[in-house]
Amino acid sequence: MELKQEMARSLLKTSSLCVRTKLLNQVGLSLYNTSHGFHEEEVKKKLEQFPGGSIDLQKKDNGIGILTLNNPSKKNAFSGVMMLQLLEKVIELENWTEGKGVIVRGAKNTFCSGSDLNAVKGLGTSEDGVALCMFMQNTLTRFMRLPLISVALVQGWALGGGAELTTACDFRLMTPESEIRFVHKEMGIIPSWGGTTRLVEIIGSRQALKVLSGALKLDSKKALNIGMVEDVLQSSDETKSLEEAQEWLQQFVQGPPEVIRALKKSVCSGKELYLEEALQDERDLLGKLWGGPINLEAVAKKGKFNK
Repeated sequence: MELKQEMARSLLKTSSLCVRTKLLNQVGLSLYNTSHGFHEEEVKKKLEQFPGGSIDLQKKDNGIGILTLNNPSKKNAFSGVMMLQLLEKVIELENWTEGKGVIVRGAKNTFCSGSDLNAVKGLGTSEDGVALCMFMQNTLTRFMRLPLISVALVQGWALGGGAELTTACDFRLMTPESEIRFVHKEMGIIPSWGGTTRLVEIIGSRQALKVLSGALKLDSKKALNIGMVEDVLQSSDETKSLEEAQEWLQQFVQGPPEVIRALKKSVCSGKELYLEEALQDERDLLGKLWGGPINLEAVAKKGKFNK
């Protein structure tokens, strides 16, 4: 009997690992489907009813993308259409093979004030709330798993869903007068786009409780002190701070996109998978690079340097 139970546990673990690895490594797969009670097309139809603003994407020749939340009349709050467009842009970035990094920012010196209240009021039932939660968890998880090194450039306010969006990025930079606030408690809810889970990973459970409860206000200095952000930029000017952010990101994306993307994938595997599967992913990623033209050229150059 004990042997059978051990075999069953092993099978469950293996099956779970296979599913997790498949989700992590295959482009275009959703986190949820109908087996979870998630009907994506129905959610999309509801979100289409709440227009306003846009999500703009600029893909630069140097392999850095600029993803801009553009709804300045509402401090870049997410309308329903913007939520749909964010998923579209994430899919576009998933297929951008020349990409190495992406900066997320808001237009007109404000990051994002959360969800547009028109959409919040229009999706008032518990079922609507859970469906929206699953839609945005799926979108931000796919964003987090992009083979691109991502940076949130926080200018002005990052409130509610905007604060959650910053946690989906690998790094966060703030301008001197900016602020990150998880205001969900004031709205009678909790973060539901994956923000709590990611915040705990970034700053730990004790600090996360302080931030989520509102006991700790994250201005740029406090955010830097607790490790929420990597750096506070010198300028609060929209153009200059974006230039600073691009210069900051450059230190991570120098080199061929194949190598940068493999590094990011390997880090995602190490973070999300069990040890055996993460090690397997490392082997698979290395197998695509070792002995290839980039590797051979680098080895040849090193040989010349050592002479």
